[in-house]
Amino acid sequence: MARGSGSGRWSRQRMGFFNTMLRCNLPPETQKLISDGSVVYAEALWDHVTMDDQELGFKAGDVIEVVDATNKEWWWGRIMDSEGWFPASFVRLRVNQDEPIEEYLAHPEEAQTGEEDRASLGLLLGPGLPCKEQMRTNVINEIMSTERDYIKHLKDICEGYIKQCRKRTDMFNEEQLRTIFGNIEDIYRFQRKFLKGLEKRFNKEQPHLSEIGCCFLEHQTDFQIYSEYCNNHPNACVQLSKLMKVNKYVFFFEACRLLQKMIDISLDGFLLTPVQKICKYPLQLAELLKYTNPQHRDYQDVEAALNAMKNVARLINERKRRLENIDKIAQWQSSIEDWEGEDVLSRSSDLIFSGELTKLSQPQAKSQQRMFFLFDHQMMYCKKDLLRRDMLYYKGRMDMDHMEVIDMEDGKEKDFNITVKNALKLRSLAGDEVHLLCAKKPEQKQRWLRAFADERRQVQHDRETGFSLTEVQKKQAMLNACKSHQAGKPKALTRPYYDFLLRQKHPSLPTALPQQQVFMLAEPKRKTSTFWHNIGRLTPFKK
Repeated sequence: MARGSGSGRWSRQRMGFFNTMLRCNLPPETQKLISDGSVVYAEALWDHVTMDDQELGFKAGDVIEVVDATNKEWWWGRIMDSEGWFPASFVRLRVNQDEPIEEYLAHPEEAQTGEEDRASLGLLLGPGLPCKEQMRTNVINEIMSTERDYIKHLKDICEGYIKQCRKRTDMFNEEQLRTIFGNIEDIYRFQRKFLKGLEKRFNKEQPHLSEIGCCFLEHQTDFQIYSEYCNNHPNACVQLSKLMKVNKYVFFFEACRLLQKMIDISLDGFLLTPVQKICKYPLQLAELLKYTNPQHRDYQDVEAALNAMKNVARLINERKRRLENIDKIAQWQSSIEDWEGEDVLSRSSDLIFSGELTKLSQPQAKSQQRMFFLFDHQMMYCKKDLLRRDMLYYKGRMDMDHMEVIDMEDGKEKDFNITVKNALKLRSLAGDEVHLLCAKKPEQKQRWLRAFADERRQVQHDRETGFSLTEVQKKQAMLNACKSHQAGKPKALTRPYYDFLLRQKHPSLPTALPQQQVFMLAEPKRKTSTFWHNIGRLTPFKK
């Protein structure tokens, strides 16, 4: 495939906030290797799904030959006979580009090296240890080293900044400090306890024998405190940027840094570290598992720890996405005419699915075309304006906590005494409320059935994880929506925070990309959900 500038379509599935890592910047020496004709490989961290013939599709774990990495955002790569652009942040460079270790392990019968070759391999890996054990030693040492550095970093923030800020009541109040620093003091206390556990399991004499997987398993629920910090981080950036426009705050924060003898990084850079840290754990554990023999006593714990930390980060991502959605939900409600009853946010925080269905309800059994919006716990339905099809009028809601969904066969329906096609029935558990919903096509009906099942799973998951919105969050979202609506200029739907941090560009146009190095809070955003697109078309967000 030739590198062209076609107008291919960016087609990606949205992926979660777990998939978080630092922006992958290619070291100059590696770029030089590519320029000199050396082969450089990268390993795929996630699936890259694409229908664009200018892009290179791959699955997590695939090894990609990097052909051109001059662009920071998009690299040109090759897998077998396929070539194309791919996002640099979807991959990471191999730890050892030469990979003599893996070849040796994978093909022992071909690795009959002489004394000279074995000696050179020993220089590469270090004396006295088999290759895989030495690599495990390196990973263990890195985990311990970065953890100790992280503790010092948190201590500097808590003692160097927060402690000093609290002394200056003329400059800061507690609400401001809570916004800027979030729950970083709680994180500091937890991380100290976590490091003590790691130190107990760390074998200083023979690091490769260390058994640290259990430490992550013991504290997997404690790591969820990062959710609050990550959710608050955008607010911290906004608050801090306002203060930094005033010279006295600039001088104060710089004085704090110098007094604590911290490295020359601005406060917002320091505050990003916890976000980076929770993202790095799964990557470190994946690397550790890679160099841990299945017979090692730590293998099963490391494997379980990797899955646990992926789940933690997935949960953080999901909560962040839900919090980002509440403003959109509030804006949607404010645009609906003739609204009745309690706010959507009083019970719901996520739009599961939306679409148009024909509704029949007892006792009239009158056929009505309605737009349905399925949220967690409840489903709203609205009527389109006859003249302005983008305007919706509130017509009612259904309590999904007390409804059962019944898949109807095509043919005669007994309750309504009519012939139906592509129908499903919603009946209250008490039996006093029955609704018949008909889709235009069989596939639309199946999609709705899946959506109803997704809604129940979402509710159950929220119960298990304890997710809920605070009253303050609900009130603030509705207040913002009301202000926007009263001003006559409804806000455009806000883009997720991770989309702000990663400015995506079309793969065929890998130029004019941001030069400033930023950090990702999520895997690059893929194709935007059609749910909010549908709402945007059906409600007057634009004048």
